[in-house]
Amino acid sequence: MSDSAGTIGGRYRLLRTIGKGGMGTVWQAHDEVLGRDVAVKEVLPPPDLTGPEREVFAVRTFREARAAGRVAHPGVATVYDVLEERGHPWIVMQLVRSRTLGDLIRDDGPMPPLQAANIGLQLLEALRAAHAAGVLHRDVKPDNVLLAEDGRAVLTDFGIATTEDEAPVTRTGILIGTPAFMAPERAAGGRARPASDLWSLGVTLYMAVEGHSPFQRDNALATLGAVMHAELEPLARAGVLGPVVLGLLRKDPAERMTLEEAERRLTEILAGSAPERTGPVPVPMTTVPRRRRRLPLAAIGGGALLVAMITGGAAWWSSRPPGTVRPPP
Repeated sequence: MSDSAGTIGGRYRLLRTIGKGGMGTVWQAHDEVLGRDVAVKEVLPPPDLTGPEREVFAVRTFREARAAGRVAHPGVATVYDVLEERGHPWIVMQLVRSRTLGDLIRDDGPMPPLQAANIGLQLLEALRAAHAAGVLHRDVKPDNVLLAEDGRAVLTDFGIATTEDEAPVTRTGILIGTPAFMAPERAAGGRARPASDLWSLGVTLYMAVEGHSPFQRDNALATLGAVMHAELEPLARAGVLGPVVLGLLRKDPAERMTLEEAERRLTEILAGSAPERTGPVPVPMTTVPRRRRRLPLAAIGGGALLVAMITGGAAWWSSRPPGTVRPPP
């Protein structure tokens, strides 16, 4: 894209679009003050919002950008700036020249367990830094994982992140996140917690080694139902990584594998000290909290469930040659 898109904030010259999703467009831009290329996320509110709701949307966006800015770690894409222009927010971020894990899975198929374990360990370190800062990601998925040219796995798109100590600012009945990666406690209407990010990481690792989503169904309601109630099929390709994936995908967050335990297991796998496994990994029956909240269909929007689909994720942050066509999900 040419420079015709103009400049925002008096310093960021928009060069070309590098991704689009349910929440707007991400641009490659040039910071005229510091002389570097950046990624600029143009955050567009849903068109059906009322005037007051658009104001709440802007407040939430700025709050989320501040939350993401609290995390300083090489495995987390850095937020540089946030501003409001042309009637909506813009978030200026680190431009990571990379390929997304989602694209890698779609293009090349499943990856070896050791490669997935290496990516998983790096993502755990990024989540540790975020959680230590009180920030929950809430949308960990392959399209939000950048595989950088220098070998790093970078967790990106904290655009729907939240802090544990802030009350949610959202429209009643909207579930923020991607249904196939949403933890059961969130699909049932509960609040996000650190264990919720670990569940999403488990789904991400499942996709990395198995090549498909374990819970994706034909529509959002069916997908959320599968997240809460469906048992996993035996893992065919996970090998030595299988116990970690299963531990992260325990439906009861109180029984879910902790971040520390997952780090220890993945470190053992990469060191070659974990027991080798061959053939399918059986899936034990999981328990679900007795007091889990049922999916609040009747209470949401007069019976309609509104799900904020944050699609594209990390592809927004990838630097791709002009004209590259993103493969379908």
